[in-house]
Amino acid sequence: MEPFRAEIPTQFNLPRRISRLGKIAYNLWWTWNPDAQRLFQRIDTTLWERCEHNPIRFLRQVGRTRLNELTHDRYFLDYYDRMIRSFDDYMQPASTWLTSNYLEYRNCPIAYFSTEFGLHETLPIYAGGLGVLSGDHIKGASDIGLPMVAVGFLYTQGYFSQKISEDGWQEARYHNLKFEDLPVLPLVEADGKPVTISVELPGREVHAKLWEVHVGRIPLYLLDTNVEGNSPADRELTSRLYISDLDLRISQEKILGVGGVRALRVLGYNPKVWHMNEGHSAFMALERARELVEAGHPFEEAAEKVRLSTVFTIHTPVPAGLDEFPLWLMDKYFANFWSQLGLSRDQFMDLARHAQPWGGETFSMPILALRMSEKRNGVSEVHGHVSRRMWNFLWPDLPEAKVPVTHITNGVHTGTWLARRLRHLFDHYLGSDWVELIDDPEVWERIEEIPDAQLWAVRQHLKRKLTAHMRERARDAWIVGSMHPVQVVAAGTLIDPYALTIGFARRFATYKRANLILRDVERLFKIINKPNMPVQIIFAGKAHPADEPGKLIIQDVYRAVKKAENGGRLVFLDDYDMNLARYLVQGVDVWLNTPRPPNEASGTSGQKAALNGVLNFSVLDGWWSEGFNGDNGWAIGEENAVYSDANQQDDADANSLYDILENEIVPLFYHERSADGLPGDWIGKIKESIKTLAPTFSMHRMVKEYTERLYFPREEAEPEVDPRD
Repeated sequence: MEPFRAEIPTQFNLPRRISRLGKIAYNLWWTWNPDAQRLFQRIDTTLWERCEHNPIRFLRQVGRTRLNELTHDRYFLDYYDRMIRSFDDYMQPASTWLTSNYLEYRNCPIAYFSTEFGLHETLPIYAGGLGVLSGDHIKGASDIGLPMVAVGFLYTQGYFSQKISEDGWQEARYHNLKFEDLPVLPLVEADGKPVTISVELPGREVHAKLWEVHVGRIPLYLLDTNVEGNSPADRELTSRLYISDLDLRISQEKILGVGGVRALRVLGYNPKVWHMNEGHSAFMALERARELVEAGHPFEEAAEKVRLSTVFTIHTPVPAGLDEFPLWLMDKYFANFWSQLGLSRDQFMDLARHAQPWGGETFSMPILALRMSEKRNGVSEVHGHVSRRMWNFLWPDLPEAKVPVTHITNGVHTGTWLARRLRHLFDHYLGSDWVELIDDPEVWERIEEIPDAQLWAVRQHLKRKLTAHMRERARDAWIVGSMHPVQVVAAGTLIDPYALTIGFARRFATYKRANLILRDVERLFKIINKPNMPVQIIFAGKAHPADEPGKLIIQDVYRAVKKAENGGRLVFLDDYDMNLARYLVQGVDVWLNTPRPPNEASGTSGQKAALNGVLNFSVLDGWWSEGFNGDNGWAIGEENAVYSDANQQDDADANSLYDILENEIVPLFYHERSADGLPGDWIGKIKESIKTLAPTFSMHRMVKEYTERLYFPREEAEPEVDPRD
């Protein structure tokens, strides 16, 4: 490795006895260890809340007098020492799953590229499910000891903050992030100069500096073009996620793909495996091929070497999520590139040429990724089938079943999403080593040993916690005058913590059908307002700022939420992020998911909910097609049903939703209570849900499957040649 460094700032002014608080603050290990979070909370609970659980802001503001007091508090010091030991044991373990099973690969880096990473709400460089999956992936890789290195962007404005107007219209607000408050460290050379790379864009070289984020044992390197010497426009290239302007989008993706490879080379990495998480980083394959051509290999040989070491995960069949660029734009940005590959223009365009129904042609990023990778996968069993059918035309001589796209179903990072009180309950009943055996179904059979009263008490606590959080959000917004009184009710101030509560929270893309449950509003209102059996529904989510149909769905939902006839039992929570997501997946009773099949590639929010004892109520698409067993939740509609049009499908699914809600879910929740008020059959369904879904849809299972099937299969290919040799 080159002598680059990312030093922890020393401006926290910490006493020597507790100086390693800074080390923990700058490693996101604390985000999936609730006891580590409580270490900061013990210092100053009020300040911890005011700093929105951001330990870096917190340590910068806490007074030295208070810190000095802690050095004489033996109870705090005992707790501090215990957390430091836990952190050190994690960072330098005696063994990991990898060293026990793949010892020969412990020094073979896996490069993981993604355009967004959802690690924690204090680092808002994610937009939605793809980013959260990326964040969970590298956390899971850290847990099992994979030698992974990740690459992405440090967006200077993050994703937008959502504000809902009184009329229900989504307004996007952007704020420049304060890097000094983020767990990001600038990479500098020995002389203190920032480490930079450069990428050629039309008529100029654009420079990007590198930042490092510590995610447990995994380094995440983030590119940032806000560099002195770049033009003002170029300094804004990495300001926002998913810019709609095609010039800006292709610039970002060239910087991520080409610049990301160059960043790893500068840092001294020669990865054995290169993983493209979605097609946004597919230009990475072209840069690696260019390196090999420059080293003397013919393009076909170089391309084959790149393929053999490349994994591509495709995440959606929805066209809006599959980036394509017009050929004239490729001419503009890559006119000097194909000659460096030893190709003509037509040969270069043929790498990803995609004929369009309207007669034109585009350069498709997923096609480039599919052609430049040897191992390809969808993110659920259903999505694997959909992908093989969708991309069959790239292998016209093969039947659909033989198209070389497999699937590995997504999972979620247990430590990140599991409620602290449930974790302590599992510690007691599943065994002290359950965290190391998360993906072992036999461990989760012990869920049956948890007394119903204890499990129900935790579930009730989590609902009360969600209710209190909603009320505080509404109160805070009302105090500063940013919310109309009607909106205060719409924000959940009338929610009953003991009533049946349903959650619907995700991106408001049109295929997600967030307003399906509103298809017959009169019938819905009768269900939710039934005497002695009320039902509450909490909505949350953002539409992309350029997605006008998605914003119209938000408006449709919000107008229903504001209707007095619902009695305050419909709620919309704005500015959905990972913090709010945790409250929801932990605090509701039922998780609703209504995508139009087969567009839900996987989905993971329901997996997070299931982990916390929330029951899934979903269309049989994505992961739920594999997870549903008839006893661990409910299925909306008929699997593989054929409809004449989307309107007929929506009618059928809405009727199924209402019937199941009215005749199965509501009665099960309210009826058959024991003498001490416990809904025994409901709790039985919770236990069935946790024990069948928590291990199967865990991130531990997922990253092990990637390792065994895609990263290091035993019939391993020839290692990639380092172009610098």
